[in-house]
Amino acid sequence: MRHRKKGRQLGRQTKHRWALFRSLVTSLLEHERIETTEAKAKEIRGFTDRMITLGKDGSLPARRRALSFLRSKAVVTKLFSDVATRFKDRPGGYTRMVKTRRRIGDAAELVAIELVSRTEAPAAKPASPATPAEKS
Repeated sequence: MRHRKKGRQLGRQTKHRWALFRSLVTSLLEHERIETTEAKAKEIRGFTDRMITLGKDGSLPARRRALSFLRSKAVVTKLFSDVATRFKDRPGGYTRMVKTRRRIGDAAELVAIELVSRTEAPAAKPASPATPAEKS
């Protein structure tokens, strides 16, 4: 029986699973949108929310706790300076999951997990064909 055993095992040993979670959360905070399986995305939501809450705190102990989990100084700097300021008035729910497709090899359900208010890359304006009146 698995009473009081929280979380998914994802077919991995404990250390491998924790390394996977750290890697996924670091990538999500760095790129602000990643595509992964639905089970993995559901597992990293809580870790990501916790890291953003630490970023909102902004203290030195919070920065050290985030650095002990994320293991990337550049991502921690981005978290505390950029990401935390975007979510300063939001009480929680910092991530969104959007179902995208099924993976070809094993038909696993893939989702895109992203930060709710991520910075949008400037989209290139489509070149509209010039009308004959504009050419002359």
